[in-house]
This record gives sequence, structure tokens and C-alpha cells, in this order.
Amino acid sequence: MAKSPEQEHPKKAFGWAARDSSGVLSPFKFSRRVTGEKDVTFKVLYCGICHSDLHTIKSEWGITSYPLVPGHEIVGTVTQVGNKVQKFKVGDKVGVGCLVGSCQSCDNCSKNLENYCPKMIQTYGSKYHDGTMTHGGYSDIMVADENFIVRIPDKLPLDGAAPLLCAGITTYSPLRLHGLDRPGMHIGVVGLGGLGHAAVKFAKAFGVKVTVISTSPNKKEEAINRLKADSFLVSREQDQMQAAMGTMDGIIDTVSAVHPLLPLLGLLKSNGKLVMVGLPEKPFELPIFPLVAGGKIVAGSCIGGLKETQEMIDFAGKHNITADIEVIPIDYLNTAMERLAKADVRYRFVIDIGNTLKSAA
Repeated sequence: MAKSPEQEHPKKAFGWAARDSSGVLSPFKFSRRVTGEKDVTFKVLYCGICHSDLHTIKSEWGITSYPLVPGHEIVGTVTQVGNKVQKFKVGDKVGVGCLVGSCQSCDNCSKNLENYCPKMIQTYGSKYHDGTMTHGGYSDIMVADENFIVRIPDKLPLDGAAPLLCAGITTYSPLRLHGLDRPGMHIGVVGLGGLGHAAVKFAKAFGVKVTVISTSPNKKEEAINRLKADSFLVSREQDQMQAAMGTMDGIIDTVSAVHPLLPLLGLLKSNGKLVMVGLPEKPFELPIFPLVAGGKIVAGSCIGGLKETQEMIDFAGKHNITADIEVIPIDYLNTAMERLAKADVRYRFVIDIGNTLKSAA
């Protein structure tokens, strides 16, 4: 089948990019690839700001290549599909999360675990199959293989759904994988930020008892009254922590800063599981004795595969789960990054790409 003119030529794109590790972003023109036969092109309407975006633009993990267009919580509407696309059509509400490619042939890919593929291609800052660098959702259009696109349920607002493509799947997946989704179980959620508040919402929808664990006493009212957590622990208050020892089946630790693990291990029942989903810049100290003495497990979890991501967003649609967001115009982006570094957001910034990027251009 002959290609249309739009498919023959790379697409002009516009977004905001970091040029160096200063953390400052500014307008940036670039090209998206042509719409291939299995590709979906969509107009970006909203993109969430993840804490990993901040780490990456500042090269705090030492792996950033510039210029970099961040953003991996991307939602919008389909404008074009390749001639072999079967899952989507023009006008569909869709999204892209943290990955846009994988080898599709390894053991992990065969098990719908593309997120653990050794050749996983991240949505931004990675080399794509054709050798070009991937750019994320702080931009006006997105092109991705249909196998890495998810369908957004009609009942979910796109702005509130966007962060679920990272924060949502990052917390949904370990709850499911480690059997912490069964009604009547008791889990702890460490940190009440972008990831933590999503963990509370999904756990409560599963019918699980939830205790929020935080260093900030002032988050108690938010956790209990608005997010409907069952209890709240101030991790610096020894009496509170002591009273809760040995009561939890599992803990989802969302904090992206180094903190002591020993008190958290003490909260777990025998054979309890502490699952780490935050990404601190420095290594932890891991006390071994309480692991051995209690048969406890410390595990990690990284987003989820595409099948599970679709399952998560469908579950969110069924239970009306969205992220708590602050919608911002694109020209507020650098201020938002400064606020994010200070944890001054409840709980996710979402960029209104559709209405504000054009004015910036």
C-alpha cells in the first residue's frame, strides 16, 4: 500500500527540552518519525511530571543525553494510524507510559513483562530501534508502536488519568505481583506523594487495610479524611512505630530519598514483604538480621508490562481512580520543577499541553 505524504516525511514537533544539567527547560523544535505501518500518532493533550523527570533532566543518575524532552505520563487523542494497526482508530483516547519499545523476543517479553526486557526502550532519553533518540510527552505530538499504546477508558478525565501511566502502574503492579491485593490484608504505604497517594487509592479499591507511614504529621488529615486510609504513622515517633510492629502483610515504599529500613522491617509480620518503588540517588543500608529472623523479603518493582498497564487503567476506570493533580500551563514548567524538588505539590503536576503549548510556540 502506498504511503500518504504525511507518512513519507518526518513530522515536525514542538516541545520543551533540557539542554544541560542545570534543570532548566525551554522551547525546542524537533522531528517525530513517520507513522509506520504499526504506529499510532496522537495529539498530546496532557502530560504528567514525574519525579524521575527531575532526576533525569539534572542528570542525577549520570545517564542523561541532551537535548532531552521529558515526559512519560502522556495522554491524548489519535490523529493517524498505520495501515496495519488493529487496536486503535482515529479519535481514540490513548496514552503512553514509561516505555515505547522492547525486543519482543526475550523471555520477559513473552510473559508480558516488557518492563524487564534487557533491551527496553524508554519513552525519552533512549535510542529507538532506528538509532534515533526518543523524546517524551512535553511536546505536541507522539508516535509509538500500537503495542506500547494503552486505551484510556472514556469515563476517566484525561488530565487525572495521565499520572496513572507511571505513578499508577508503579504502585498497582507490586500490589498484584506480591499478593497484597486481597481484601482483609494490611499494608503500609511509605510516603504520601505522587506514588504514595496512588498506592493508597488502589489498595483501598482492592479492599485492603491501609496505613500511611510518613515523616510529616501534617499529612495525617489528608491521608485519613480525604484518601480514606485506615490509619497513619509518624515514622519518627517511636511509640507509634512500636505499637504497630508486626502488624503488616506488606509495605509499598515510595520514597525517593535514603531513609532507614530497619523500622519498616519491624512493622512487617513474619514473611512480610517490603517492596521498594522509589529511586533514591544513593544506596541503602539493608539490615540482614530482621530479614532472616522473620523470613521477610525486600523486593523491587519497576512499572509494569503493557498488558498489566492496560489492566490497571481499566481497573481505575471501573473504580473511578484518578491522580490528585495540579494542572499547569507549559510556561510554568520550570517553576513547577523547582516546587517538585521541594515536594511542594499535591500530588502530581500535569501540563496542559493541548491548550498552552501552542501559545508558547
